[in-house]
Amino acid sequence: MSASTTSLLDATAQRRTIYALTKSSPVPDSTLLSHVRHAARHVPSSFDSQTTRLVVLLGAEHDRFWDFVWAALQPHVSSDPEKEKASKARIDGFRGARGSVLFFESTTARQTAERKFAQYADKLPAWGEQTSAMHQYLLWTAFEAEGLGCNLQHYNPLIDDKVKSQYNLDDDWVLKAQLVFGGLPEGKSREELLKPKDLGHREEYVKVFGA
Repeated sequence: MSASTTSLLDATAQRRTIYALTKSSPVPDSTLLSHVRHAARHVPSSFDSQTTRLVVLLGAEHDRFWDFVWAALQPHVSSDPEKEKASKARIDGFRGARGSVLFFESTTARQTAERKFAQYADKLPAWGEQTSAMHQYLLWTAFEAEGLGCNLQHYNPLIDDKVKSQYNLDDDWVLKAQLVFGGLPEGKSREELLKPKDLGHREEYVKVFGA
């Protein structure tokens, strides 16, 4: 299985949230970086505003990021030992993965679009969120098509300032989501890591007229 041989519809059906991840990968990092650059180049945005910004963290930088998250989160859970233990275990799980993609929105790019298309200024923030979501979904699906496992997290805004300072990012970048990716545990198949889902009823959400 790879992103180049898996059909788009098959890839969307196979995408799932997987938390048990390792630092291994069935493909080189260069392949994953190519997918990230592909998303930056080809994912659409309203009025071609291109408000999404992407940061890829690998190796020690990925580990350091999740250390930042725990340092920011711990004060909020330390009063409850059980919650603190569970939260630490979850963060350790993310840290144990291979890498993370951070999704940001550029406030400056959005404001530029709002001035240029003033009649839609009140809609552009929501459209920017939609563009970010398309980047997230495309990369989540593409990475899983390469044989990786992924999960999407939202520890913003707890860590926004620390991350921007650490990586010298523009101050107007607003963190939206974190895609954690990594290899599957040795000896485990994707199917073993997934909870069964009954998806048939979702077709009830679709209405068709004129066909």
